[in-house]
Amino acid sequence: METLDGLMHGLTVAMLPINLGAAFLGVLLGMLTGVLPGLGTVAGAALVLPLTFTLDNPETGIIMIAGIYYGAMYGGSITSILLKVPGEAASVVAAMDGYELARKGRAGPVLGITTVGSFVAGMITAVVVTFFSPLLASVGLMFGPAELFALVAGSLLVLSTVSGGGLNSNLLPLGLGMAVATVGQEPVTALSRFTFGSGDLSQGIGLVPVAVGAFGLAELLFLVSGARPRGDRTRVRVRDLIPSREEFRRSVAPWLRGTGIGAFLGLLPGPSAAMSAFASYKVEKSVSKHPERFGTGEIEGVSGPEAANNAASTSSIVPILTLGIPFSSTLALALSAMLIHGVQPGPTLIQDNPDIFWGVIASIFLGNLMLVVLNIPMIGVWVRLLSMPQHLLVTGIVAISVVGAYSVNNSMLDVYLLVIFGLIGYVLRLYDFQMATLILGVALGPFLETYLRQGLALSRGSVTDMVFGSSISIAVWALVVLAVVVAPLARFAVLRRGRTIERV
Repeated sequence: METLDGLMHGLTVAMLPINLGAAFLGVLLGMLTGVLPGLGTVAGAALVLPLTFTLDNPETGIIMIAGIYYGAMYGGSITSILLKVPGEAASVVAAMDGYELARKGRAGPVLGITTVGSFVAGMITAVVVTFFSPLLASVGLMFGPAELFALVAGSLLVLSTVSGGGLNSNLLPLGLGMAVATVGQEPVTALSRFTFGSGDLSQGIGLVPVAVGAFGLAELLFLVSGARPRGDRTRVRVRDLIPSREEFRRSVAPWLRGTGIGAFLGLLPGPSAAMSAFASYKVEKSVSKHPERFGTGEIEGVSGPEAANNAASTSSIVPILTLGIPFSSTLALALSAMLIHGVQPGPTLIQDNPDIFWGVIASIFLGNLMLVVLNIPMIGVWVRLLSMPQHLLVTGIVAISVVGAYSVNNSMLDVYLLVIFGLIGYVLRLYDFQMATLILGVALGPFLETYLRQGLALSRGSVTDMVFGSSISIAVWALVVLAVVVAPLARFAVLRRGRTIERV
């Protein structure tokens, strides 16, 4: 009953007019920053951070920043699905099957499915967070550098075939992405690498120009060159926006699986939303009876990952409240807002500042409701983008991509990189290489290197101690071996046995 009493108290705090307004402004800004490639949650949170310093109550500012964080996950899928222009790594997965479904005239139902799935995942995760916050926080503390290295390295191996194609078609882009991630300052000693004397390159190559170039601009090159025909562009009717009963039925299980994956990975450091989306896609492809159809327009390839990244964005709020540890730049800004007001997050926050703890938790429920109300009426507007003449659509996508790439660091270098990776993506796709692993390498490469260096430092340079030094590391590597080696061999044995029976 203590938890329910706390939640009721949080609802009274969250439903104060100023906090309701903060939640609405946060989710609205989050949705807009998600729609616009390159703007990102960090930029949105940074814009409102000075405003939070002027507020009397710290929970108001934190509610607003949290709304931006999970609201961006709603908006990020829109341009990925409609235009194949992902603004961040978490939106890349939605572009794989979502864009193919949009080209088949199912853009409205897909956006409806993602909206409902995001709502379901956010609400379920919020319930879990409400009742198990201290326990969930302790789970995150169990992962040190060695365990996190095993998780990230294992993820790269397991997810290397996430977008379809053979292992060969995924390894080259993955290696290229990890090589791109090494450009800039080395994470431990801060020495510059592969910068060729450029001050801008010392900051590293950002994910936005790589993702938007390799997916968005490469897709435009395919479109204007005639290598890919343009999809159906019909008049949008209200009934066309409603998912079919079959689409809804096929989405329920992926929603639940994606929620579980995202709720767990959101507790760990790193790009949890992106990892959750890729992991969910891999799981859905593994359990499907027709995995070969993924990448051609399977609703499970959209519903599961979208639920996963929204669940991760919700559960990632737990460490900052219960431990005072932000696992992303956006949540670090939320921590700054708390510290400016003299609030010390951590295990005692729930007793010392119940208004903040329970108010933020309760605002997640209200924020998800607001996002559904904002998104569903807008689906028809978003889908009408596809009815624009091709020359206007191409021009608009290029303009959005350039502005998005430039706005990250206000640097023309990012615009040049956008063009370069657009050309690289176009050439690689001509030879049937998969671009998703390129983004995966860029997103996870820095974390892989950091955890490796930290793990080796703690184990005094012993690789054996780092890999087998804890039961969690051993369990993670065992799961990786099962997924990468045992599962394919078992699948091959089943197929071979089936062919033998057919011959007999």
